[in-house]
Amino acid sequence: MTAARDGESFDPRTGLPASELRALKQRTTWYVLAREYIEQRWDRTPGNTRRTLADAFAAITPALVESGAAYRHPRVLRRALHSWAFDKNAWKSEPAEEWHEALAWLKWNSLPVSELEDPDTLRRALDALCRKLDGTTAAAKTVKRKRAAVNEVFGVAVERGYFTHNPLSGLRWTAPEVADEVDPDCVPNPAQVTRLLAAVRELPGRGPHLYGFFACVYYAAMRPAEVIHLRKAQCRRPATGWGLLNLKGGVVNAGKEWTDDGSVHEIHSLKRRAAKATRPVPVPPVLVRILREHIGQFGTAPDGRIFRNAKGNYIDAAAYGITWNRAREAALTLDEHAVELAKRPYGLRHAGISFWLASGVDPAECARRAGQSIQVLFRHCAKFLAEARATPTGSSRTPCGAGTASRKPMRAYRGLLARNGPGTAGRGWDTGGMNRE
Repeated sequence: MTAARDGESFDPRTGLPASELRALKQRTTWYVLAREYIEQRWDRTPGNTRRTLADAFAAITPALVESGAAYRHPRVLRRALHSWAFDKNAWKSEPAEEWHEALAWLKWNSLPVSELEDPDTLRRALDALCRKLDGTTAAAKTVKRKRAAVNEVFGVAVERGYFTHNPLSGLRWTAPEVADEVDPDCVPNPAQVTRLLAAVRELPGRGPHLYGFFACVYYAAMRPAEVIHLRKAQCRRPATGWGLLNLKGGVVNAGKEWTDDGSVHEIHSLKRRAAKATRPVPVPPVLVRILREHIGQFGTAPDGRIFRNAKGNYIDAAAYGITWNRAREAALTLDEHAVELAKRPYGLRHAGISFWLASGVDPAECARRAGQSIQVLFRHCAKFLAEARATPTGSSRTPCGAGTASRKPMRAYRGLLARNGPGTAGRGWDTGGMNRE
């Protein structure tokens, strides 16, 4: 009667006023709430995201315990949380013997939801996301990703009546700054890319096979996962002139613990795109020639994939990473190594996008071809945009440091890139008579 006079709503199933029902729900511990979230979201979540959620919850859960409580074997607790408590696939069997005690301790000491509205408690928990298990500082991007996962749990908890509002909203806590912009000193210019690709081709073993792989990352600004998924049927490879790659998805290494069928890899749609979305990317004659030669020399996998390992399976990131490191050792100078030039293969994608920008291609078209939003392009490549705009017409300094000798082909390439916009898809590509590399 008091609740009714105060204007509170009542739950039609239990007949309890909202405040009393919320008080009952808030007896639930954080550990139980996080596991409920995992169970609810699991079936509609890809393997990589499942692993990210487990990483985040395993990092923050040991901090959301009674004041002064700390498990004596933190590594065992972290492993038990990551590999069993927050891995729904593992719930089919009992946890390992050494994890029983750790999980029992956590169930006893995990804070109830009612205490998660305390700002000091939340700040202590978020601070835990900023540290690795050995006490060293975690990468800013890792912290940002984990905090987003935790925030999602609180958002769902609000929907389910545990809170009236998200406790993290308005919390005075500063996350580590994430360096979104790409450092131009780390991005190779066309001459350096040429040296790196040549070094890959000359390496024994898998080098010649991965030459075309890395060429796709650079000339088409593809993500490595998209190159792994690339099939012959997606490639328009004319005998002369420009070609077209119609990208349809990517292959990621999720880990067999996190996939439904126990396979290591998962096929995803294009990043942040609908399941059947495609992305046509015009590619220059040099890449068309490389792909034609690659297919002629190595053939394709039974499913049409152009790039595969010796057993015909998906190329592993560790494998192409080793090849890339060897190519860097062979091709780069000591000064180039000192600035960590092209430290990762992904640097070729940045180099390709920066080349387009410096060549005068409209940023919106660059974003479309690269498969990212214009906002992300401006945030990540702001320095390249500023550099391209600051370069006066006719300057002896060519975009991306290509060198004076390359100014004429650069001007021609700029025109080709600008002419082959999104509206030309399906009509053939305007090469303007420039059919050679």
